Amino acid sequence: MNHNDPRVAREAAQWLVRLQAGEADGGALARWRAADPHHEAAWQRAEAVLHTLGRAHGPLGAQALRASGGAGRRAATRLLAALIIAGPAGWAAWRLAPWAAWTAAERTATGERRWLDLPDGGRLLLDTASAADVAYTAQARRVVLHTGALWVQTARDAAARPFLVQTPQGTARALGTRFSVRIAGEATRVAVAEGAVELRPARGGAPVHVSAGMQATLTAGAAGPTSARDALADGWTEGVLYAERMPLGEFTAELARYRPGLLRCAPEVAALPVSGAFQLADTDAALAALAASLPVRIELRTRWWVMIGPG
Repeated sequence: MNHNDPRVAREAAQWLVRLQAGEADGGALARWRAADPHHEAAWQRAEAVLHTLGRAHGPLGAQALRASGGAGRRAATRLLAALIIAGPAGWAAWRLAPWAAWTAAERTATGERRWLDLPDGGRLLLDTASAADVAYTAQARRVVLHTGALWVQTARDAAARPFLVQTPQGTARALGTRFSVRIAGEATRVAVAEGAVELRPARGGAPVHVSAGMQATLTAGAAGPTSARDALADGWTEGVLYAERMPLGEFTAELARYRPGLLRCAPEVAALPVSGAFQLADTDAALAALAASLPVRIELRTRWWVMIGPG
């Protein structure tokens, strides 16, 4: 048996999760480590994983572990065990991005949108297949978006704490506002409906002020420039996907975010323009509307495998 044994790695992962949750018996953990050299080797790897997680996500790594419910804790344990076995090379390849989404306290399934009431009276709408953590402290009100998108209505805070939305690319600081934040690949798009938002890149670039009616893209190294807000892009907050001569390939990719399974568009029809308003709660109706208005055929290989091809 060695530290690469799945059972030993799983036990080390379980101890780490319990420790971060404040539930571990220090004496029992010490006895487990001393019982077998392979236990100690696995524990050393587990601590290295946690250290790497802390460098990637700061205190939020531990907060995610503590906040996880039953399903989140099981997912965290499975991922930790895999990383313990993988070793440093595996951790570097993983980059720990899935960890945050799997263990986030607030998650939505594909096709689900959910409202959250914030501790200060504000409200937050989490988009489909999104993951976030809400971390309010004495110093700041922070929402960490790991994947997907959110829309937030901030509230006045008696302690005048800043309201921050953090993504892998940087931080959006609200200045009394309603705004949306969406992660797309290596960038974050912030669109402001009311008030203003200050964007600060993760790697220390110059901050950018985004006023009402404007939007800007944030990368790890830079923010801005600002441009007029695309109000249709936030139609998801109303349960609607708006399109105005949107290429079918782009439309398909957006609709796929709200439909379980695989939805693809053939390259031959990807440039066809799509216009209209489509209810996100009924993606079957949206596909039927495409077939009725465009020279395309909707091929349902199964309910979960759909291809849009030439008609």
